[in-house]
Parts: sequence; C-alpha cells; structure tokens
Amino acid sequence: MSASLPYVLILYYSRHGATCAMAERLAAGVESVRGVEARLRTVPPVSPTCEAVDPEIPEEGAIYASLDDLRHCAGLAIGSPTRFGNMAAPLKHFLDGTSELWLGGALIDRPATAFTSTSSLHGGQEATLLTMLVPLLHHGMVYAGLPYSETELMATTGGGTPYGASHLAGKRSDRPLDDEERSLAHAQGRRLARLALALAAMREESA
Repeated sequence: MSASLPYVLILYYSRHGATCAMAERLAAGVESVRGVEARLRTVPPVSPTCEAVDPEIPEEGAIYASLDDLRHCAGLAIGSPTRFGNMAAPLKHFLDGTSELWLGGALIDRPATAFTSTSSLHGGQEATLLTMLVPLLHHGMVYAGLPYSETELMATTGGGTPYGASHLAGKRSDRPLDDEERSLAHAQGRRLARLALALAAMREESA
C-alpha cells in the first residue's frame, strides 16, 4: 500500500465468512478507481466475560481496526451480518468507542456506506443497513447507497438493496455470493471510492 494514496476503510465483522467475502468485493471495487486504495479491517468478537481471550492479531484474515484507521480514512464502508435487524455486537462495540472522533469532527463530510449478509431473504437486510447508517450520520458522514442505475438491483433474486449491498447466505450460511451480489458489492466499492476522491477535493478547496 502506498503511503501517498488516500484509502477507503472497509470495516467489517464476519462470523461464517460471507460478510468477509462481501468486504473483499467492495475492496476490489474501490481499487478499480485510480488514485485510491482499500484498507480491510475487522473487529474482535465480544466476550460475555471481562477477561480478554483473543490474541491482539487475528490468526487469519484482516487485522483489527484502530481508531487511527478510521480517523485518516477518505471513506468508510461498514459490514456486518444481521442480528435481529441490527448490526452484530462486535461492530457496534467498536463504533461505540469512537466518541473521540465524533468530538473532533474527524469524519465530517467523508462518504460512507454499509453492507450486510443474512441467512434468510427477509431476515432483516434492509433494517440492518438502515440502523447501521445512524452512527455514520451522527459522525457527519455522507451516506451513499446503491442507485438503480446498477441494473442488478432489478434482477437479483438474492441480496441487493438501494440502501447498500447485501447477501443471502442461506440457512447454513454456506451459500456463496451470486453474480448479482458480487457485481453490486463491487459497484458499491467503486462508487464509494469515487465519492471519497471528490469529497476530499472539496474539503481541500474549503480549507
């Protein structure tokens, strides 16, 4: 990763791998745009006990996010499986710890989006995406969904919403992303990257 290029932070929690697969497609979409890079980060699971039981660095996949990853991003995508129509506790726990950034206005006017995966088609995809955007709006971010110019929104029989990319994982959480879901996640990453560059230029002009 070049230190000179702005990056889009793709921050996610994944239990069975579907949300991670979506994150990787968003990252590919981001990196299809010249002048910006993708940075994949995850969050640790939340333990019901007070004792820390997980290593500081995961055994596989993306490393854990820090506040500085968030502070310096040009754009943000957050992803989570749905939990009763809301994001999973580990991602919310991380976002709950971002008051320092909120107090300093660190994320104002940066573009953001969300993505999710559910085991059933009507398992709360849209509710999860809508609740995920609330903390982003509190941070003053500019939310970007998926416009209907992405024709897969009209063709998909799995995931895909105007509020953000989604995925139908199936009752065993083993259904891979289909072509429409992959295309929409890629398009979402591409759109976020383009907005990140445009809004960064706007912030520089007004500085």
